[in-house]
Amino acid sequence: NTFFQEGEIYVNAQVLKKISADEAYASKARFTTCNLDTPHFAFRTSKMKIINNKMGISSAAFPEFEGVPMPIGIPFGIFPLYRGPQSGFIAPAFTASEDFGLGLEGIGYYHIFNKNLDLTTRANLYSYGGYMVNFNSRFLKRYKFTSNLNLTIQSSRILNRGGISKEEFTKTSSFMINWSHSRDSRARPGTSFSANVNFGSTRFNQLLLNNPVQNFNNQLNSSISYTKDWRGKYNLTLNANHSQNNNTRLVNLSLPTMNFNVVTFYPFQKKDQVGSGKWYEKIGIGYSGNLLNQLSFYDTAFNIQRMLDTLQWGAQHNIPITLSLPSLGPITIAPSVSFEERWYGQRIFRNWNSAAKKVDTTIQRGFYTARQMAFGISMNTRVFGTYTLKSKDAKIIRHEVRPSLSFSYRPDMAAKYFYNTQVDTAGRVLRFSQFDGGVIPGFSEGAFGGIGFGIDNLLEMKMKDKADSTGKATKKIKLIDGFGFNSSYNLLADSFALGNFSFYARSTLFNKINITAGMNLDPYKVDAQGYRQKELAFDFKKLKFGRITSGNLAVSTSFASKSKDASDENGKDIPIDPFMTPDEQQRQLQFAQANPAEFTDFNIPWTLSLSYSLNFTRVLKPDFSGFKTETFSAISFNGDFSLTDKWKLGGNGGYDVSNRSLQQLSMFITREMHCWQLSINVTPIGLYRSFNITINPKSGILRDLRINRSRVFSNSRF
Repeated sequence: NTFFQEGEIYVNAQVLKKISADEAYASKARFTTCNLDTPHFAFRTSKMKIINNKMGISSAAFPEFEGVPMPIGIPFGIFPLYRGPQSGFIAPAFTASEDFGLGLEGIGYYHIFNKNLDLTTRANLYSYGGYMVNFNSRFLKRYKFTSNLNLTIQSSRILNRGGISKEEFTKTSSFMINWSHSRDSRARPGTSFSANVNFGSTRFNQLLLNNPVQNFNNQLNSSISYTKDWRGKYNLTLNANHSQNNNTRLVNLSLPTMNFNVVTFYPFQKKDQVGSGKWYEKIGIGYSGNLLNQLSFYDTAFNIQRMLDTLQWGAQHNIPITLSLPSLGPITIAPSVSFEERWYGQRIFRNWNSAAKKVDTTIQRGFYTARQMAFGISMNTRVFGTYTLKSKDAKIIRHEVRPSLSFSYRPDMAAKYFYNTQVDTAGRVLRFSQFDGGVIPGFSEGAFGGIGFGIDNLLEMKMKDKADSTGKATKKIKLIDGFGFNSSYNLLADSFALGNFSFYARSTLFNKINITAGMNLDPYKVDAQGYRQKELAFDFKKLKFGRITSGNLAVSTSFASKSKDASDENGKDIPIDPFMTPDEQQRQLQFAQANPAEFTDFNIPWTLSLSYSLNFTRVLKPDFSGFKTETFSAISFNGDFSLTDKWKLGGNGGYDVSNRSLQQLSMFITREMHCWQLSINVTPIGLYRSFNITINPKSGILRDLRINRSRVFSNSRF
């Protein structure tokens, strides 16, 4: 017998004849991808030809497991031994769904045109008559750019069960276009171009099978960006953005958006500066400007003229003037002046129609401007305090306080843009701005001369470093990364001068538990109907410093046991090709999330990730009888653990604490079988309930040789 290896294939033949350095013939051969002396599986064939680094060709081949032959076979075999990508057919997978019927998924062909361009064509075919066709092409030039275009066309025929509809099937057509492009920074220094476009039908994600991540993705976003930098002095950015809500079916386009910035320069500074210079030499002037264009439409009623009627544009110019003054001891002082001008393409006027008893809205298109100025000065400092502990391990607690105080004045230059209008039959009058609803908001009315104040805190502790053998070394740990508040006071306001208080805190406990919290307080009382009163809501005896309006809390942590063996290769990372485009990498990650069993790391006995979020808001009741608290809280989890060295169980999901319901749950179990792997993925809760059982070789040559059983059950009625 002769035993040899060619690439990933191990061949054991009774007779071997090598006719050249690259070609060999084998008789009564057994070939496999298992590297054991007694392989777990193999294929037996009477004749076989091996062409080095090209392919292996066999006559009729019959599989065997643990030396036991199976009563099945293939008429011939062609096994690619190429190194690197090659054109060829893509084998399909079988599936079954209550909504779509029996399916053949992923059948296609991969073609390489040249070293820079390729095309992958795939199709899904279902017994109820639905289908999906996907075209994916990648075009790249090394040190120049990488571009990827993905087009998917879907025609769904969904079975109507339960007598909900008279029609037997619901027919839906949808499409999705994904384009990504990135240019290498070395191609043209000083400029960059990138694109990430995702555009398609709003129903597309809901109709995808075996993809719970995409089924719940109701938002599509796209961006195309070009930037130009002139040696750090000026920079220009051009953007085109797209956002699409799959629930409301509203599409928003912002194109183009232009931003031009001038980095702060010092016009009075001498070219050859000697010493610290005069105070006026530290006056800095900058500029930032942006132009916005926006239009919106519903994809259910798309019309070019109607879409153009929604077009709005606006521009904004800002010139900040700063002055860096020497520090007054520990206090840093920075005065500033800014001028801002905004351009608008339309004005809106509301008038009461006494005949129709309603408010009429008139839009005037043209070129309109508004201006504003602001003056300010800010002061910052840091104060430190320490407390020595008597503990053997904990040495010192260090408290850092960072107070900030700012004074600002903004004259009322926007009053002429406001007007009063009756809004109901009771004669109630409200005040509106001419520029309400614009792509650039209008300036706020009224002069502001106020104080902004806040305090940020940092708490650290110095303790003994137990890892140090000398027992003298210490280390710093953060007890609280930051906590504090900020607010403002308008010196010119005749009422409600004190602004809302915003409190926050963030910390990382034991380098494991991340905690962030926030709360907003309104310092003024409200009456029974919810209207603010001029009386402050402070009650120091009851430690009440205002009226809580909203708050949030987020806690997250993750744990993992130590690796059993750092050299163990059983762990299986998600295979991300560095030459993949961002869209391809995202799709690979989504596949891993939908099929976690195929990317299990047996080297780590267990992992666990938990997160909890809580948000609440005090809102006025519909009958104006007071306030109610709307709360939303949720728990998400993700983890796995090894039952044995070869079995692993895991899952992920989310629980809605507010509604006491499990929103999503996915579980998997996988079995490591040396050269094979068994994986079971189950999703019992979610938009699509499904299960999938797969047994496949690990070898890349035989990756399409798999036993697969899939079923999908839909909870939705389309």
